[in-house]
Amino acid sequence: MKIKMKILFASAFCLLLAACNTGPSSGGDAATSDSKDKDLQDYKMSVEKNQAKNRFPGDTLALKEYIQNNYPAGTYLMESEKTVTFNLPKEAVIYYKGDANYIFALIVKSKPGERNVEAKNVTGYSSSFVNLDSTKLGTAFFWLTLFEYDKDGNFKTVWEAQVPIHGGFNTMKLKKWEPKNTLYVELNYMDGIISGYRDFNFFLVDGIRNPPHLLETYEGIEYKRVIADIKHDKYPGYWEYTFNVSHWKNDSLYTVRILDSIPFYWNPKKQLYVTDKTKRYYRKY
Repeated sequence: MKIKMKILFASAFCLLLAACNTGPSSGGDAATSDSKDKDLQDYKMSVEKNQAKNRFPGDTLALKEYIQNNYPAGTYLMESEKTVTFNLPKEAVIYYKGDANYIFALIVKSKPGERNVEAKNVTGYSSSFVNLDSTKLGTAFFWLTLFEYDKDGNFKTVWEAQVPIHGGFNTMKLKKWEPKNTLYVELNYMDGIISGYRDFNFFLVDGIRNPPHLLETYEGIEYKRVIADIKHDKYPGYWEYTFNVSHWKNDSLYTVRILDSIPFYWNPKKQLYVTDKTKRYYRKY
């Protein structure tokens, strides 16, 4: 009986050891080693290919493989924040059929010389505080990228635009600005510092094949900025609000009142958002 137990234990141990060795090669940290990161990404890609169903030419998995094979190590296709605990995050891609087959994709690149970023460290509310000090977990650079998938089965980069933030990604949506019937991509980022969120809106003011125009909106306890048609031209403007927050007893209740509201519009010559209220106020986006 003891011999049988020893045999069963040895067999179970061998199976466990074999299971541990079926993944990517060990002996390093993917966050600090480009070669180990490539091993990990190759392994994950093989698993996704084996599990994928209902594939089509130029699908998201093909795009992920293209990014993996053509971008520097530490570059990944972003995933949106999970809406509930047990669901799977969705890749940050939007397919658009225009005069060609287009794909809007949010790509994150790691800063050279630092550890490679991980999606969990730059996604969601908790990661929004990484903007205070992003060096310990690597510095993430987000790029909204437009790809074209041509008739020959190739991905081509049409343009890419940097998103001026390092963490807190939530969702990606394609919307339309009704006053001018202009399409724009809204990238929503959670922001714990202002107790709210930020939207980076990329407007296709000169058509889909030209670089987009960036406008930032946000909402927090004491701050708010909303899109508005200020100058009635092709560029969207915005109203910028500041609030006064008065706390009541035990900070359990508070009142909010508007302190000021300022209209900003885009000045093409200065390449800045300006206001007629004062020349001292201007914004990059």
